[in-house]
Amino acid sequence: MTVPGTRPASYAMMEMVVEQGDTIYLDNLRVLYVYPPLVFKSGRQEKFYWRTVRDVKKALPYARLATIEIMNLNRELYYMPNDAARKKHISDFQSRIFRQYEKPLRNLTINQGKMLIKLIDREHDMNTFDIIKAYKGNMPAFFWNTIARFFGSDLKSEYDASDKDRIVERVVTLVDAGQL
Repeated sequence: MTVPGTRPASYAMMEMVVEQGDTIYLDNLRVLYVYPPLVFKSGRQEKFYWRTVRDVKKALPYARLATIEIMNLNRELYYMPNDAARKKHISDFQSRIFRQYEKPLRNLTINQGKMLIKLIDREHDMNTFDIIKAYKGNMPAFFWNTIARFFGSDLKSEYDASDKDRIVERVVTLVDAGQL
């Protein structure tokens, strides 16, 4: 039994138009992306694809979060009166970011970390090395790139949606559309 003035959870509100006594219900449909089916030549290729799906799903929210944080930082830095205040603010920002995101980011696998580097470049249109260099200078950027290379990655790597990263682009599109 339902309470008067409420509706069961299974109901949805829809717009409707009445034309000449006929009721037409209106709804917006999501965009549906249709790609040709993937044909895997081996089990290894299929495993690589599903690992890419897993890594994109794990890293994409952090890449988007990084872009939002960088945009907020840029807005805050714009209103700083001088370079000393900017440097102090960047240092405080770095400390806050490390405290807030260090634990979940440490739980990423090496492949998910590599994917995060690619996706940050995709989302921000600037590679991670250049982002660090812009805010902290050459030495910290070189230091972090050396650490990344120790784990088999490169902060200078560029995202190439049309060639080497087209599978990643396909997965990101499908994840965004809710199809994966």
